[in-house]
Amino acid sequence: MTTRTRTRRATASTPVQQAAGLVGAVFLLVGILGFIPGITTSYSAMEFASHESGAKLFGLFQISILHNLVHLAFGVAGLALARTASAAYNYLLVGGVIYLVLWVYGLVVSRDSDANFVPLNTADDWLHFVLGIAMVGLALLLGRRTPGTEKR
Repeated sequence: MTTRTRTRRATASTPVQQAAGLVGAVFLLVGILGFIPGITTSYSAMEFASHESGAKLFGLFQISILHNLVHLAFGVAGLALARTASAAYNYLLVGGVIYLVLWVYGLVVSRDSDANFVPLNTADDWLHFVLGIAMVGLALLLGRRTPGTEKR
């Protein structure tokens, strides 16, 4: 094996890294889109953190400045943690569990409660469920295939 081949193989990303990078990029994009009037309806009604925030991403998902910042943070984390297979696996697994907890939280918290500070609506709840299942599933499915563990 030549040095060039070894270098290329060492820097090649695994499927779990690619998935974490893609998920991170989508979160980053969603966080940015949440700050764009037109893509976010009722933009002028956006609150920092309150169930009273009237802004909705794509007219469907209730958002606030805090909600957008969380998406941006998840995006940056995904891109940063996609650098190694183990960190990418942990990002997808732990991030997925966080979203499943957020789904349950959204189901039990009253929409008009101060505890709904993110804010969350029914569309957010079910998106969080899908995201949680998808992220955990990607971690478990793709995390098994790491370089050096396959039979030659």
